[in-house]
Amino acid sequence: MYTTIGTYDHAEMVTLVGALQKKTGLPIPDLLRTYGHYTFSSFSRSYRMFISQATSAFELLNSVQHYIHVEVRKLYPDAELPQFIIEKLTPDTMVMRYESERKMADFAYGMIEGCLDHFGEKATISVNDLSGDGGNVAFTIQKV
Repeated sequence: MYTTIGTYDHAEMVTLVGALQKKTGLPIPDLLRTYGHYTFSSFSRSYRMFISQATSAFELLNSVQHYIHVEVRKLYPDAELPQFIIEKLTPDTMVMRYESERKMADFAYGMIEGCLDHFGEKATISVNDLSGDGGNVAFTIQKV
């Protein structure tokens, strides 16, 4: 049983996703993106206090590292969170770099999609895997 107050080894999620892939035949990256999208929707209900501070997807995404993750660490000091670095921010374009030893950029991609959907915004998302293994990925988000 998983609860919101627990901290879990990400290997458990990898095992669960692997089992789901075998059962459904869907590619693991697609499953992780779908789960990321779902997770953002769940977070937007459970952690409304973080989400409601922003008026747009770019504003929220820009606050992940220096506001949301700071607050998450207060609630869950043992949480192992990825790093998000904003490399470019204009009114229509954001380059957001994801860094994590867990190499779950597909999950982050789904979270970004969920954020855009939450704010009713449309954008294209380009992915540049800088490390070749999903541990360091630049997402270019272009509003349409």
